[in-house]
Amino acid sequence: MTRLPAAALLLAAATPAAAQDGADVVVRGRGLAPRPGDQAASVVTLDAARIRENASNRLESVLADVAGLQQFRRADSRSANPTSQGISLRGIGGNASSRALLILDGVPQADPFGGWVPFPAYATDRIGAIRVTRGGGSGYFGPGALAGTVEIDSADPRDQPALAADLAYGSRRSVDAGASAMLKRGAGFATLSAAYARGDGFIPTVAGQRGPADRPAPYEQFSAAARTVVDVAPATELQASLSGFTDTRERGTAFTRNRSEGADASLRLVGHGALGWSALAYIQTRAFASQFAGVDAARRTATQTLDQYNTPATGVGGRIELAPRLGSGTDLRLGADVRRVDGRTQEFYTYVAGLPTRRRVAGGAALTYGLFADASLTRGPVTLTLGGRADRWELTDGRLRETALADGAALTTTDFADRRGTEWTGRAGAAWTIAAPLTLRASAYRGWRLPTLNELYRPFRVGTDAVAANAALAPERLTGVDGGLTLTPLAGFSLTGTLFWNRLEGAIANVTAGRGPGTFPGVGFVAAGGTYRVRRNLDAIRSTGVEVDARWDHGPWFAQASWSHVAPRVEASGAALPLDDLRPAQTPRDLVSAALGWRRDAAALSATLRHSAAQFEDDQNTRLLAAATTLDTYAALPLTRRIAIEARAENLFDARVEAGVSGTGVVERATPRTLWIGLRLRS
Repeated sequence: MTRLPAAALLLAAATPAAAQDGADVVVRGRGLAPRPGDQAASVVTLDAARIRENASNRLESVLADVAGLQQFRRADSRSANPTSQGISLRGIGGNASSRALLILDGVPQADPFGGWVPFPAYATDRIGAIRVTRGGGSGYFGPGALAGTVEIDSADPRDQPALAADLAYGSRRSVDAGASAMLKRGAGFATLSAAYARGDGFIPTVAGQRGPADRPAPYEQFSAAARTVVDVAPATELQASLSGFTDTRERGTAFTRNRSEGADASLRLVGHGALGWSALAYIQTRAFASQFAGVDAARRTATQTLDQYNTPATGVGGRIELAPRLGSGTDLRLGADVRRVDGRTQEFYTYVAGLPTRRRVAGGAALTYGLFADASLTRGPVTLTLGGRADRWELTDGRLRETALADGAALTTTDFADRRGTEWTGRAGAAWTIAAPLTLRASAYRGWRLPTLNELYRPFRVGTDAVAANAALAPERLTGVDGGLTLTPLAGFSLTGTLFWNRLEGAIANVTAGRGPGTFPGVGFVAAGGTYRVRRNLDAIRSTGVEVDARWDHGPWFAQASWSHVAPRVEASGAALPLDDLRPAQTPRDLVSAALGWRRDAAALSATLRHSAAQFEDDQNTRLLAAATTLDTYAALPLTRRIAIEARAENLFDARVEAGVSGTGVVERATPRTLWIGLRLRS
């Protein structure tokens, strides 16, 4: 696997950020201004202070402030398999692939091969703001925004000091460390940051079910980023970014180590003159390796079942956007974007006496390109918005090769037919401020997502369970409506409520098709106690629900709360008929987050309570994961003007948070109580 280009990161950071002499330009380091039409959507914004005052110091925990925004599984990026960390919203279910679109400074972040999110790549001190838009519509930001969009903006001089460093020590010999530097010159700036985390880990299998095969799951993670923002002409700025990460974890038994690596580079030009415009180009490289094991019923021994020794993938894309000035109250965006991804899995499988007997290579390429338009009109208290896009997609070079290691004989040689198609999607909405304290809004949307290369071409195993790929999968398409209100009766207080209805047609799910012991198409032998599943397009998943968000600020005090209640159901027929009217896997009815805090200068105190209702592990709703409630706390106490001591507590009362349950009933838990103490430097 490729090592990160550390020297390139340092060189990029050393580039001076110099503004043009005499140019009166404010460099923001962001894209074009937010669209006025977003008033018609359900939007939640997390600021830099809240992002950094987090007990786990991890992005996925920060995102949990927005109820309904969830990963496929409850475990975080210290103990989960990275392939389970796709994100979704509004109870439409999920799998490894994300059904919400995550972008960083305009660049899509989902893994090019599998669609999951590499959470350890995002150190929280590099983030200036997070903006979550609930509700689909693959329009303005491109395909993939079925359930919503998560926009991350990098920190700028308003959010990041000239020099910052953090060092913390935690339970189970855990270490969190990070440092960043910012050079500001004129209207431009340059930043360099790095973060490191490691820990001996906890035993994922719950007490009472463990055996000699079970052991702690250690992790070690590193990321670095460099960014430069500079004026290149009057009213025009250049934003250049380079970043990379490594992530190594184990899953709690022998032969379950996995490793991810990646490097990203992007250039974005933004014009703030009479004609607003933006041009973006980026490249992403990823490599992923993962081992899998089977554990006997007594949990005495673990034997290797698969070695996914390398999964290289790349993503290349670009975007052009124009925002002509049309007069007060009118906003228009026109543009085009393109993204191409390719990747392949390379793995050894069918182990006999501890040695592999077969090799598999599977993968392909996907291309999407489209044109979009988005307009809004504000007249008095009313804002109307309408946007749409047309996309063309292509799936090419799909292939599956399986060979015997002993003599190289071909066992499977399949070249999948190239496929192409066109998708038309959009969003329309309205917002009406009846009076200063009250705004009503409504929107309707349609979005789509292309199956990932992982879903199309790669079969996989988790323990004794096996899932076959399906190269004939069709795109997912979502239609939805929502409506709500925002109430601000008092200064510093806001209350937002939303009702929604979504229908996801062609939802991709792992559908149970048999049980072991037996030999099944696409995966081979499945042992007793194992389940055989096939990726299929379901008829639909429909989800209705309510979202409530509240925020209160009064002097140094603040409080916030978020609640999502959903009632999702599967619509299925044919081979998937047994799933009809069941709940999608890993989808709780209720998610709640509430926080209370106090800040004054460099001092801070906060407590965050989170609750997840019970959810089913499997598509057939036979394995239930219990509800879980956790309490996190954070405290910062200044020792000097620049140095503060930090204390953090995750899952303070050591609640059992169930992240998975196998076909044999073995329960895996998420992070137990974890205590941290450390120092923070700001200069």
